[in-house]
Amino acid sequence: MVPCRISVGRRHAENISRPTDDDGTGLGQTGGMSKPYAVVGSTGGQGGAVVDALFEKGLPVRALVRRRSARSDALEQRGAEIVWTDITDRDATARAFEGCAGVFAMTTPFEDGPDAEVAQGTALVDAMTSAAVPHVVFSSVADADKNTGIPHFETKARTEAVLRASSVPFTIVGPTYFYDNLLGGIDDIRRGRLDLPIPLDTPLQQLSRRDLGRFVALVLADPTPFVGRRIDLASDDPTPRRMAEQLAAALGTPVTAHSYSADSISSQDMAAMFGFLTSTGYDADITQLRSDYPEVGWQSFSEWVFPEAQQHRP
Repeated sequence: MVPCRISVGRRHAENISRPTDDDGTGLGQTGGMSKPYAVVGSTGGQGGAVVDALFEKGLPVRALVRRRSARSDALEQRGAEIVWTDITDRDATARAFEGCAGVFAMTTPFEDGPDAEVAQGTALVDAMTSAAVPHVVFSSVADADKNTGIPHFETKARTEAVLRASSVPFTIVGPTYFYDNLLGGIDDIRRGRLDLPIPLDTPLQQLSRRDLGRFVALVLADPTPFVGRRIDLASDDPTPRRMAEQLAAALGTPVTAHSYSADSISSQDMAAMFGFLTSTGYDADITQLRSDYPEVGWQSFSEWVFPEAQQHRP
């Protein structure tokens, strides 16, 4: 498949050329017209995992990106159809969604704040409605539907409400804490210290991004059993103490877990989240997920950490 780029922003003329097979027919590998799956945030952690999983299934990808980058170039080289658009531009995003088989969508408050996240979600739902998207998988956060009061949980809950009120067929997935989050403290870990603001023996439900991508691809490829459902996702629930032990084994150097109070975190959002994780915690049904969807190949923390640690050995 020959990759192509489409620019759909207000200030760009449309230049739409569809990918074709070598014979120029525009037929997919199955011998018929193959509609792509549109992925929002395709150069980021979540969207990138969804792209990987769709490619694993041999499904075509339309990657929505804000600007050209090394990551978008790499996606293009892998065969993705690249669409440059800002998701807050409803009309441009609707054009980007036209003709797709399904959409993976997500929002974030961590760039421009919570109000911006709600605006992103509203614009995305409007665009999907306008484009008559047949199905969307929206990535929220685990327990966003539980009125936790955590700021970024609440903004995602507002987008969920907008989506539920729309005519767009949807599935909502709620990721728990990502394994990759600990890489933000990898330098301290390499020096032998894992700091987390929860008690050392409190289980922390976590998710492999690979598992998120595979689950989303599974849902996109066969949406009927999932339409209208909300499913929280977790791969494992290690305690900080067990995480430190497995990090030590993977790195080949001692690592000790240390706990501190969530009240000492300067970010109100993060303090509220870790307070919740200490007192209540996520409640994804890990056993049921592994039983119902074995094809995801759910990664335990140790399965994730050993290959990851090889890149960070001191």
